[in-house]
Amino acid sequence: MQSNKRRLSLLAGLLAFALVAAACGDDADPTTTTAAPSGGDSSTTTAAPSGGDSTTTAAPASTTAAPTGGVPLEDFKLGILLVGPEFDQGYSQAHYEGAQYAIEKLGLSEDALLSLDFINPADNPGLTPEAVAADMISQGADLIIFNSDDMKDGAFAAAEQNPDVPMIWISGDNAWTDGKAPRTELANLGNIFGQMIYGKMIAGCAAALQSETGQLAYLGPLTNDETRRLVNSAYLGAKWCWENVRGETTDLQFKVTYIGFWFEIPGVTLDATQVVNDFIDDGADVVLSGIDTTQALVRSGQRADAGESLFAVPYDYIDACQEAPDICLGVPYFNWGPAYLELAQSVIDGTYSAGFQWLAPDWSDINNPDSSIIGYAKGAGLTAENSTALDAFINGLGDGSINLYEGPLNWQDGSTFLADGETASEFQIWYSEQCLEGVEGVCDLDS
Repeated sequence: MQSNKRRLSLLAGLLAFALVAAACGDDADPTTTTAAPSGGDSSTTTAAPSGGDSTTTAAPASTTAAPTGGVPLEDFKLGILLVGPEFDQGYSQAHYEGAQYAIEKLGLSEDALLSLDFINPADNPGLTPEAVAADMISQGADLIIFNSDDMKDGAFAAAEQNPDVPMIWISGDNAWTDGKAPRTELANLGNIFGQMIYGKMIAGCAAALQSETGQLAYLGPLTNDETRRLVNSAYLGAKWCWENVRGETTDLQFKVTYIGFWFEIPGVTLDATQVVNDFIDDGADVVLSGIDTTQALVRSGQRADAGESLFAVPYDYIDACQEAPDICLGVPYFNWGPAYLELAQSVIDGTYSAGFQWLAPDWSDINNPDSSIIGYAKGAGLTAENSTALDAFINGLGDGSINLYEGPLNWQDGSTFLADGETASEFQIWYSEQCLEGVEGVCDLDS
């Protein structure tokens, strides 16, 4: 949807911005202001860790106020910063297509979407998220979305510098008043994320159902609370289906290796393809991906084509299985469109509020493109029998009869995470300080 002309316009604007900044030097005063308090609490949409229906609970009263005023529909523009390539068959493409969905549903032209990819310090050193955001705002953007945890500092700086512009830091928690480090003075910066813990549980179950060796491997990005929570969820789903569906009594093996970033960057991260080779050489017959791109599926597919019995589970993007369809067991994916549409509409209406939202799947149909932020698209590698078993598992997550975050559960170092019969809170799951006992591999590398 985005034209080369639009991309060149953004890049030209950034170059101009850099020249002005260089000319001003230390004379530029970065003084910022914040919005004054107003009435009305922000709200947080969440779901209980055991599944079931999502609930909406009022967040504690804040001392800050979101931007107000509204925007004429015909003038609205959405700006989105992508950490990776917009056509990566993974995380960034899911965001880009979600932004396209919102613009199309609003009946606007492609000019209403401003997008720039590869916004990360390794690919574009010196190109800061706040500079990109400033350029988009100068071109008329009314809502800015930072799509990565990696953009935290830039999102904070941009919010401080542009307090009247609504912004979203995806996967962040600065607007969570009950979180570890709320920044409620950033009244224009909200957070949205999908409860991918459920997508990963489903992925882990599919892997365990299909595995012939009982050895699973997980290709991880960098290490932080988010990535550990997803590793843990995939492991719990795999363990439950291994024991309760297959009835296996031998231990399931589940190994994780982190490459060092959300996707491979030569000379910076580990070689993702080599990590997959190592997994397979060590006996894993299913590789699950936790990185933004498709190396786990591609390399497993190449070796399967050479005669090995292998399967893989990619991540993030609904159509990721097409890279190696015959061995793909399915993909847990983000569907950002409905959330982005709701955000855009709130800005247009003047009702935007910078809250924290950790959104559950639509359990009535997790693959509904107009309602569910998390889905699971089954792959051709999954047998009909295992597909039926997976459906039953999904239904159990949805109605709450299967609760994987219930004790006893220990951390990897043997300390207690959840006592016997204790159910994890969202706080405990969100801030996953370690991988769980039973997961092999180092999970506390510097993120």
